[in-house]
Amino acid sequence: MGSLIVFPAIDLKGGQVVRLAEGDMDRATVYGDDPAAQALLFAEAGAQFLHMVDLDGAFAGESRNAEAVEAVVKAFPGHVQLGGGIRTRESIERWFDLGVARVVIGTAALENPDLVKEAARDFPGGIVVAVDARDGMVATKGWADVSDVSIVEMGRSFEDAGVAALLFTDVGRDGLLKGCNVQATVDLARAVDIPVIASGGVAGIGDIRVLSLHARRD
Repeated sequence: MGSLIVFPAIDLKGGQVVRLAEGDMDRATVYGDDPAAQALLFAEAGAQFLHMVDLDGAFAGESRNAEAVEAVVKAFPGHVQLGGGIRTRESIERWFDLGVARVVIGTAALENPDLVKEAARDFPGGIVVAVDARDGMVATKGWADVSDVSIVEMGRSFEDAGVAALLFTDVGRDGLLKGCNVQATVDLARAVDIPVIASGGVAGIGDIRVLSLHARRD
């Protein structure tokens, strides 16, 4: 029987808490300028896990909101999962040293899979592979580029690597509050033996209930 964990998310752009529409940096809604305070609100609501994305870092290929991330890690009493521009062994190690519980790798997972496999071996339970998709194909570099690799092919390539989870996001739904792509998420979860985190478009408790039902069935 599967189980469901809810990850509240904090997306960072210029040190602010934002939400993008379909991954477009020019379509950002700003929710606040104190990420640590937002993290504490999630903790007070009962969250034990937190997902963070350095959006500027995802496009730049390296950290751009380190100060904000460090403030959140210090403030949040639970486990922080971080993605966005983490593409080298040095950056992976740096974030673990600073207290991040899980590192999410997307672009590098497609372009340098050996990096991910070695990190998963050396940091058991600490590496998550981001499977971001446009029309079923993997998107990289802050979702700006689309590859010719399918989401299932991507997931299966890490089947025996020891990664903690796959983070699946349907870019076309992200930030629109129109509901997540349940079918694509379930199809990916059934195609691999790795836990799958659903992301992108979650609009309310109804989406979470549907995903929870599938988690229990599978």
